Amino acid sequence: MKMNFIKKVVLGLSLASGLVLSASANTGGPAWDKAPGSVSDKTSLQNGAKTFTTYCLGCHGAAYMRYNRLQDIGFTLDQIKTELVHTDAKVGDTMVSPISAAEGKTWFGNNPPDLSVIARSRAGANGTGADYLYTYMRSFYRDAGTATGWNNIVFPNVGMPHVFWEQQGDRKAVFEEEEVNGQKVHVFKNFEQLSPGTMSPEQYDQMVGDLVNYLQWMGEPVQTTRKTLGIWVLIFLAGLSVLTWRLNKSYWKDIK
Repeated sequence: MKMNFIKKVVLGLSLASGLVLSASANTGGPAWDKAPGSVSDKTSLQNGAKTFTTYCLGCHGAAYMRYNRLQDIGFTLDQIKTELVHTDAKVGDTMVSPISAAEGKTWFGNNPPDLSVIARSRAGANGTGADYLYTYMRSFYRDAGTATGWNNIVFPNVGMPHVFWEQQGDRKAVFEEEEVNGQKVHVFKNFEQLSPGTMSPEQYDQMVGDLVNYLQWMGEPVQTTRKTLGIWVLIFLAGLSVLTWRLNKSYWKDIK
């Protein structure tokens, strides 16, 4: 294992419990923001892949994705080996987390989930799985009442600390008491920045957007090809329908 990866694993460990997302987290709550990006944007996908392998893969695996598949988004095998593989894994191996299932359960109470199809599994009434993840990763705030010191507007009382707090900076959530259905509840209003991060808000949103874009692509790497092929199939069927109709008309024209 490369020495620099140890530090990255420590930061990545904070992902472990947070992405054990329950189905109830996909319904209700605040509206989800629209995730930017497109799975055809290779620059965005490459940036997201770098963020994923640096910060997420320390705890979470992607057992259905091989490193060498990243050639599909423009990386060379040499780039994959030197920039994206942070362990002793080979470029043909699947993206396995360096921590074992037993270690994950001991440290976090649950084994950190595999992220291969995390974006596909989080779609809900409020939007796509990418929308959910994009909003979720931008909704952390300081909360001294939790074990980690962090909470999340989209997923209240989440067990995951804020992985990118250094990049985004410290924030607190502002709530106001309102009466809903005869009961007084605390309603989220906005975030208040306590200290700046190493990134501007625009840069942070871009980083998260690229990461989510990569997670969306990783859930189905052939989706762009599938959609393109689907369009051509529909065009073919439309042309075939016209040809069949004309042939049928010609065949029956002398029959009364």
